[in-house]
Amino acid sequence: MVFNSKVLRCRSRRKQSKRFENTTSTDNVEVSPNSAADAKACCTQTETPFQVAVTMARDRDICVYAVKHHYPPIDSCIEDFPPVGRVSLVIQPESRNEYLETSSAESSNSSALRDMHISARLMEEFMVLAGDNTSQNLETCGVLGAFLKNGTFYVTTLIIPKQETTAHSCQALNEEEIHAILDGESLFPAGWIHTHPSQTCFLSSIDLHTQYPYQVMLPEAVAIVMAPTDSTRNYGIFRLTNPGGIAILKECKESGFHSHPDTSDGSPLFECCSNIYINHNLRLEIIDLRSSSPR
Repeated sequence: MVFNSKVLRCRSRRKQSKRFENTTSTDNVEVSPNSAADAKACCTQTETPFQVAVTMARDRDICVYAVKHHYPPIDSCIEDFPPVGRVSLVIQPESRNEYLETSSAESSNSSALRDMHISARLMEEFMVLAGDNTSQNLETCGVLGAFLKNGTFYVTTLIIPKQETTAHSCQALNEEEIHAILDGESLFPAGWIHTHPSQTCFLSSIDLHTQYPYQVMLPEAVAIVMAPTDSTRNYGIFRLTNPGGIAILKECKESGFHSHPDTSDGSPLFECCSNIYINHNLRLEIIDLRSSSPR
């Protein structure tokens, strides 16, 4: 999978994520729980929630804080959200520990990173959407969107971009549509997923280069490989090793399929992630942008 880089000045729309359910807030302004209802009641068409909160703070001893959502900078290249071809929503209740399972029992150097929960439906639904391509021995790719809550990333959005595919590669098109969705939903670009229709489960040299910018922007970002014909392992969740793989990819200027030198510490270029949890009780939103393009 290959991404092109385009940066344009444009207007983007931001929406407060509905997934921060444990925080009582009013449009990017966080107030004490006891005053949240009063703030909403006092808000008029000419007053913003922030103005209401400041007014209340003068009358009562209420602490008011402007809340900012920090996530990697993403530049939208269009003036509004793209025409979404198909949006489906798999709703499941809030996650609980009894619905979790680890994705890998293998050792990893990523234990210092924050945990990531992935909806158990994500890989299953992705393979359904990739079915036509897989039957024709063509790769399919998708982008993962996640929100951060209490120090844990929750992957709840799967974006299938318009793409050009072959048996051994997949290139996303119109990347501005992806950026607009992530930016508008205040989501972290948590990695990507793609198929190896007739190959084994691993990261190719092109896959490594695709993973590198994701992981530089967000160290927890993952690369999920779905390999339905691999009898040993039909899926894998990988990251570049750090510093080994990261250092090699940082210096590599080659393109296409090619070999890489060994890492200085003898570690592999990529590894299985041990701090990933498959969550059977986590909601999933699927945005398929391919159906909005002519066929």
